[in-house]
Amino acid sequence: MAMPDNLDCIVVGGGPAGLSAAIYLARFRRRVVVLDAGRSRAALIPRSHNHPGYPDGIRGPELLAQMRQQAERFGVETISAKATAATRTPGGITVEAGEHRLTAENLILATGVRDHVPPVDDPLRRVREGLIRQCPVCDAYELIDQPVAVIGTGKVAVGEALFLRHYTADLVLLTLGGPLDVPPDAQRRLDDAGIRVVAAGLRNMAFRGTAVDVSLSDGSTLRFAAVYSGLGNTPRAELARSLGVTLADDGRIVTRDHQRTSVPAVYAAGDIVTGLNQIAVAMAQGEIAATDIHNLLRRRENLSLEG
Repeated sequence: MAMPDNLDCIVVGGGPAGLSAAIYLARFRRRVVVLDAGRSRAALIPRSHNHPGYPDGIRGPELLAQMRQQAERFGVETISAKATAATRTPGGITVEAGEHRLTAENLILATGVRDHVPPVDDPLRRVREGLIRQCPVCDAYELIDQPVAVIGTGKVAVGEALFLRHYTADLVLLTLGGPLDVPPDAQRRLDDAGIRVVAAGLRNMAFRGTAVDVSLSDGSTLRFAAVYSGLGNTPRAELARSLGVTLADDGRIVTRDHQRTSVPAVYAAGDIVTGLNQIAVAMAQGEIAATDIHNLLRRRENLSLEG
């Protein structure tokens, strides 16, 4: 396969952030390629009801398909491959992905995060069904006054449980046999909110179409409309780390104005960036990064009044 040359930008990640960046760059008449490993979190969304512009909601795979189609119409080439290495070279930034080796002046990292899921068979299927959930900001509204569980033992789980308490009082924090590892103040907040902590181990989770039956080691079985994973996630920051990009304590990429990272010509957008993980935010970050790249190129081409 002939590889594009003289690229203005390589976008790593085919989720909402990466595709938005690519669409903008293409409409700026810049040469851009997207490397997509097919691991966007958006692909797991059963139906998003909080993404503006879709009053009846939209399925994650449908949104991604429409964005890919839009990018293709403007000439964006997408390569289905995982980027495994990135290095600075005399020609710019070189990215390796499978048998492909691409070089561009700029790089946008939209690599996202990998969620930690509960210990059940085929957990991603349950996420796609909406029975295991990972983002209360996204979908707690659909669970108002319904029985809900949060799984976890740390700060992330407690934070999600407290967030969900605004939507339902029928709420349980399941530690699955592990100790609740949080400061006393966090425990007090749970108590004050009336959130029950159940420390029994997990025997089984049975998924029954519209409910989850959780069987515990103490012999009890609890039924929930949905179970939230408060187990955290791992940022996909390997490329950023290899380039020397500054990371936050949680492993996400720290960005400055215009989504610039600490390394020149390297940008970051989407869930890999510190901040609010939402589709609309990811799109906006991709658009901001793309626009900054275009403006910098315009200055070099003497097509801007800015110096």
